[in-house]
Amino acid sequence: QVQLVESGGELVQAGGSLRLSCAASGRTFSNYAMGWFRQAPGKGREFAAGINWGGDSTYYSDSVKGRFTISRDNAKNTVYLQMNSLKPEDTAVYYCAARKGIVFTTSLRYATWGQGTQVTVSS
Repeated sequence: QVQLVESGGELVQAGGSLRLSCAASGRTFSNYAMGWFRQAPGKGREFAAGINWGGDSTYYSDSVKGRFTISRDNAKNTVYLQMNSLKPEDTAVYYCAARKGIVFTTSLRYATWGQGTQVTVSS
């Protein structure tokens, strides 16, 4: 089992960039597919991006495709979410999640979650 800790969220102006990090404990991080989800106030948790265990397959929601990039460094037990051209509608708490096997876009498929990091994009 891994434990996850997100960081990097902050207040940024529209059009700006942020990089979120998710640090994992445990020696089997490379066995896990990783996902970034987000939850805006009053809304459900939605999939933003995912990456397979080896880092060679990535997946994005339509709302972030072309602006966000997910990557991982298995030697550092860390997954990243580079967010460019941020919009006010990207404002949310961002969570990373881990699961053994393949990437799913459904949050219920993930057993392990971090505590979340707040991203606020001002207009």
